[in-house]
Amino acid sequence: MKRMLFILFLLISASVIFQAKAQTQKNNNYDFFDTVVNNHNQIFWPSGIPSAIEMVLKYCKAVDFNFYDLQLKWQNKIDGSFRDFDQKELYGITFSQKFVLPRDESFPMDSLFQTIDNELKSGKKVIIALQVETGWSIFVVYKKSPDGELVSYSKQGSHTTILRNTKEIVKKSNGTEIITYSISSNE
Repeated sequence: MKRMLFILFLLISASVIFQAKAQTQKNNNYDFFDTVVNNHNQIFWPSGIPSAIEMVLKYCKAVDFNFYDLQLKWQNKIDGSFRDFDQKELYGITFSQKFVLPRDESFPMDSLFQTIDNELKSGKKVIIALQVETGWSIFVVYKKSPDGELVSYSKQGSHTTILRNTKEIVKKSNGTEIITYSISSNE
């Protein structure tokens, strides 16, 4: 009887260890929307830029999911821009502002979209400013849809806004700025 109980104990222990290991491995390959966007909040109305930076940092596993330090520092700053994070290294990730150009008919739209495509193909996300009904808002470009459009997410509080016509919005605005990032090789 003791031997059967011991074997049963070993089987249960092995099962628990196997399940814990499987769950850990599953979490290493999480989905950006389900894991990052759904668990993130924009805590101040004007903190869209640091909120998007935080989402990228969380996606890159540079910070934990309770990280809101950038927004807490920014708070209600209304004169901020992508320039505040240009060439800034945070937790082993360097952010770069791109396409700081006049928004007119000479804007290099094809170059912008090619840059975004290249970033997405390399497994990265792109932070983008988009002109929506309420003014300019900050989004994270998540993926390219089968029809070639770009899908982008933004947060306002815990509410998630999903845009499936990002390219169309950029074209109507005659261009926009983006932030890309690189991960330090010594991290």
